[in-house]
Amino acid sequence: MTEKQIILFVRGEQTYDSVAPEVTELGTEGVMTIDGREITLTYQESEITGMEGTTTRFTIQGDRVVLERTGMIVSRMEFKQGERSSSFYETPWGTMVVDIATTKLAHRLTERGGVLEIVFTIAVNHQVTGENRFKIRVREMAR
Repeated sequence: MTEKQIILFVRGEQTYDSVAPEVTELGTEGVMTIDGREITLTYQESEITGMEGTTTRFTIQGDRVVLERTGMIVSRMEFKQGERSSSFYETPWGTMVVDIATTKLAHRLTERGGVLEIVFTIAVNHQVTGENRFKIRVREMAR
């Protein structure tokens, strides 16, 4: 198993109906762990994302990605292109059921960094709320 300190540039976009996308961008330090064919990216959320006090972990396993959050927000979402999944999304204000339909999942990640992109629609309590997009650029931290 290899563990490296990394810099992540996370861009999230949420599009509702035909309104201009709501964009959040975060540059932060994190850790990349490579264990065989599994790559894990872990970082702390901040005030910018509205999830301060939350740890986010993306686990990439071939053509499947699992997004787990722990802390102020607790959730586990699975993404696989062309597939749907459901999960719970716990916040300090209550718990919701979220349905995910992944329309695009692509990554070019190696031990030196790369890019992870996920595009999906999300339905909260079975009502579609729009399209979301994560684009995460990863690079090894300079020594």
